[in-house]
Amino acid sequence: MNVLLVAGGWSGERDISLSGATLIEQALIELGHTVTLYDLSRDFPGFVVAAKAHDFAFLNLHGAPGEDGLPQALLDAAGVPYQGSGPAGSFLALSKVASKQLFREAGLATPRFDFLPGPPPSGYRPDFGPPWFVKPNLGGSSLLMTLVRDPADLPAALDQVFASGDAALVEEAVSGEELTCAILGDEPLPPILIRPKAGEFFDFASKYQLGASDEICPAPIDPGLSRALGEMTLAAHRVLGLSGYSRADCIHTAKGLALLEVNTLPGMTPTSLVPRSARAAGLSFADLIARLIELGLARQAKRL
Repeated sequence: MNVLLVAGGWSGERDISLSGATLIEQALIELGHTVTLYDLSRDFPGFVVAAKAHDFAFLNLHGAPGEDGLPQALLDAAGVPYQGSGPAGSFLALSKVASKQLFREAGLATPRFDFLPGPPPSGYRPDFGPPWFVKPNLGGSSLLMTLVRDPADLPAALDQVFASGDAALVEEAVSGEELTCAILGDEPLPPILIRPKAGEFFDFASKYQLGASDEICPAPIDPGLSRALGEMTLAAHRVLGLSGYSRADCIHTAKGLALLEVNTLPGMTPTSLVPRSARAAGLSFADLIARLIELGLARQAKRL
């Protein structure tokens, strides 16, 4: 097939996207496809025309555009198949406040939170905590995320988010081990236990610097916990209306699993979690790419 490999874009995660695209391009060529690398930031107005000249679009975008569902909506309108979830599920997952509403309605435990669409009045405090995590509502890769232990530091953390143009989420900082689990098709992949070697949480450096975290796969956890994690991840995948693949981040607290968020376009860099989990399930990187294309074509066939 002629594959349009869509990467780059103009979010703060642009460089991560381009890094992963290199590996994906190699895998696509290994699988026998002809590949055109397309950077959305170079010619977004020409995207639909370029997509229609190809048989399949492989999206490796993080943040917006990409995880917001915009390229997916354009591809659906153009009738071009792609891997992963459609526009609605993509945006629901990207918006932390939207996905958390659906998690709660489905009975999936998630940390308490306040949603702040704009700067709050002076002296604002959430009615829980501290400590708190302050996050951009639409952000990813832990960019602009701050762990706030002292209430006096809360205004600066919020100002940083609002300065980026995003709304803010103040989330209860629950304690426990961080676990992540991916879905491929309708099946959970082996879970991963994450232990950052420096810092207090799995931040940007821990995620993307080689050796910055211990990422143990399969996670050395009780089989019952592993099963519960897979069930929670699949339930979150379904309640958001996702397709193809996704990855959920959770904390195993003293009270049980707490679901943080779901990623619809997981990273594909050398340190990324989904390729590592796929390897533990017996899938090479090229096998994973081939499976994602197969699932994308199947999704398109159902739409026709």
